[in-house]
Amino acid sequence: MAAGINKVILVGNLGRDPEVQRFDNGVKKASFSLATTEQYKGKDGEKASHTEWHNIVLWRGLAEVAENYLKKGNTVYIEGRIRKREYEDKDGVKKFIYEIMGDVLQMLGGGGGARREEGGAPASADKEESFVPPTPEDDLPF
Repeated sequence: MAAGINKVILVGNLGRDPEVQRFDNGVKKASFSLATTEQYKGKDGEKASHTEWHNIVLWRGLAEVAENYLKKGNTVYIEGRIRKREYEDKDGVKKFIYEIMGDVLQMLGGGGGARREEGGAPASADKEESFVPPTPEDDLPF
């Protein structure tokens, strides 16, 4: 059986400031909501739009970048993969949540960027190679 591909690319705006957790082993996790909006013409020819909300999770160096540089409203480019997580709410009802586990973060509109280093370890915010200086072409997600 061939391996599958789980790849997501999103460009959107943060719905809230990143929430950062620090674990006993020093690892950081940042999570925030990201809004993506598509514009289209409705059946009546009028402009319409639909906003989708995504749960974003960043770990280690990318979490540190998010903590230090991202704020509600910022526009970002995220590459990652979808992960489904299940849990039970306070009433014992099984719930599911879909999260985007970010591997690449690019701050658009004047920010820098960071990505995982070779071998799967996230890039550290203080390493020179973890930031990609923005260029006019970086505003395009393709």
